[in-house]
Amino acid sequence: MGRFVVMGVSGCGKSRIGRDFARVIGARFFDGDDLHPRRNIEKMSMGEPLSDADRAPWLDRVGGTLRHSGTVVACSALRRCYHNGIVDAAGAPVTYLFLTGQRETLWARMTRRDGHFMPPALLDSQLATLEVPGPDELCVIADIEAAPQAIVASFLAGLLEKTA
Repeated sequence: MGRFVVMGVSGCGKSRIGRDFARVIGARFFDGDDLHPRRNIEKMSMGEPLSDADRAPWLDRVGGTLRHSGTVVACSALRRCYHNGIVDAAGAPVTYLFLTGQRETLWARMTRRDGHFMPPALLDSQLATLEVPGPDELCVIADIEAAPQAIVASFLAGLLEKTA
């Protein structure tokens, strides 16, 4: 069935799309936010961006969760080196489902969220860190302006195209 990471910056809809995608393909879903060490959550809540050292144990947990086929994890996975670390920890290929969108849309979504630890002020640091997956990576890209059902359908169509 595969291992999937729904990736992108905060506010792109990773959790919603990840849950919907997992339901459609009959996979287990995990929200990467739930895999963060407590210190990471505290740091982001205070408006401090995470360092690579902060992210390392989190990315190991994400990869460990992906050891089982039929798993979808929502995880920002902002940089290529994070992708490589996740794949190493998973011990198998991982397909990235990349949600991309305009800063204005992302900002608007983040400012409307209640109770999320990630403040909108960290959006620009995430956008600056983001590395678009390369052509050599297993990746399908979708724009967040589409409806959630259309995004999931786009991911499914992209996956079919890649395996054809």
